[in-house]
Amino acid sequence: MSASPKESTKSEVRKTPPVDVLVIDNDESHAAAVAEALERAGFSCHIATSGKEGARLIESGDYDVIITDLVMSDLDGLQVLAHAKQNLPDSEVILITGHGTIQSAVAAMQQGAFNYLLKPLDMAQLRAVTEKAAENVRLRRANLELHRRLDERFGFEGVIGNSPQMREVIERLKRIAPTNATVLILGETGTGKELVAQAIHQNSPRRNKPFVALNCAALSENILESELFGHVKGAFTDATSDRVGKFEYANGGTLFLDEVGDMPLTTQIKLLRVLETGEITRVGSNEPIKVNVRIISATNQDLEKAIEAGLFRRDLYHRLKVVTIRLPSLRERREDIPVLVDHFIKLLGKRHGKQIRAISPAVRKKFMAYDWPGNVRQLRNVIESMIVVDYDGVLDVDDLPEELLEQGEKVPALTQAVCHEDLLRQTLAPVPQGAGIGSGHLTQVNEAPGGLHQLLGKSLDEIERFFIAETLKLTGGNREEAARILGIGERTLYRKIKKYQLS
Repeated sequence: MSASPKESTKSEVRKTPPVDVLVIDNDESHAAAVAEALERAGFSCHIATSGKEGARLIESGDYDVIITDLVMSDLDGLQVLAHAKQNLPDSEVILITGHGTIQSAVAAMQQGAFNYLLKPLDMAQLRAVTEKAAENVRLRRANLELHRRLDERFGFEGVIGNSPQMREVIERLKRIAPTNATVLILGETGTGKELVAQAIHQNSPRRNKPFVALNCAALSENILESELFGHVKGAFTDATSDRVGKFEYANGGTLFLDEVGDMPLTTQIKLLRVLETGEITRVGSNEPIKVNVRIISATNQDLEKAIEAGLFRRDLYHRLKVVTIRLPSLRERREDIPVLVDHFIKLLGKRHGKQIRAISPAVRKKFMAYDWPGNVRQLRNVIESMIVVDYDGVLDVDDLPEELLEQGEKVPALTQAVCHEDLLRQTLAPVPQGAGIGSGHLTQVNEAPGGLHQLLGKSLDEIERFFIAETLKLTGGNREEAARILGIGERTLYRKIKKYQLS
């Protein structure tokens, strides 16, 4: 049995979320006909049979598209249009009338109507126009969502930290961002200088123009100049065509010069000229090109020392440091570590499709004690590494990478015990036959030859090797049990076995 045309049309309802449409018309039967035609196409429709009722619904509801008759007794379509623009600025309004004139159509479009249709309505045309209006609303909302995500990633919310140092940085960013001032960001490698530059751009009047980043340390002098200013065809051997440089590409936006302290002196001279004149000249050309670019630069070097050493121009330094931001190292703001850890676990767990339920207190303690020479970037990389190798949903000591293990586990707790005077006289007692295995057996003592006193004067590595070897003997080679007794992860124990060449 074949489906009726109405059922067949309903089966083709779009998979996107339904579009809410408000139909306003004094003629109730005409409003119902319009709503029925749109509902068959998958729209969700609501009806108002007067202009005032429509205005009340606009004030209390949330509609994507509003379709209103132009001529109504209490409130006409142009008044409804004005009401909609005030209360639902993201919606689109379609006007319909049986008394169309060029003047009324022009007035409607000038006041922001999406379209103007004449009665009697062609329902296919009505559906097509409504769909276009709905698509406009979807695109507008998608752009807003994109901006929200950019704000989340690059806005001040993305500069994470509750420490006094970071609160001060964020307050400074809020004052700097709305201006066009040239900014110099100082800080160690990995402190988040590019993230701060992106936050400044994203919260500035230039946010809808390009943000372009260039690492000045990664390129040779000739390539750096070509990247910055562009080149013309034939400027050098491989210049087979004209090329737009970063300055031109960033026109109207922001150019971020990372590691600016490594820029060659000859390029520094050319950059200074651009900052003074607002003009660039492509390599191989004599034609100046006007550019409007905000410069944000960053370095981990002491530029004043570089100036004294003749490696950086003083005049360029003062041009770049109109406003200066210094980012603290992670060891200077340790109270931010827990916040950053939780943020990275959430972010990177989602990226790698892993559900991380918890992070052990032992790991948090190590994080707080570690000096983080690579700063926030290193912390992020450590968290990502741990998430990738984790198998039980809990980030624990056995998930830590080598650099953090080496800091906290070079001397296990049992090895440290040999420093006590009374234990230096003790030796490991044999395990009684049939006895269970436990850490207590390592402190059973007698005065047999070859005891702990033989470790006096040995290096910590030799002491550690001794305890690991004895524990493996005690457990009959059971690495899992040996790791438990020693208080370290299995992977750590495996690395130690390889390091000390233990069988």
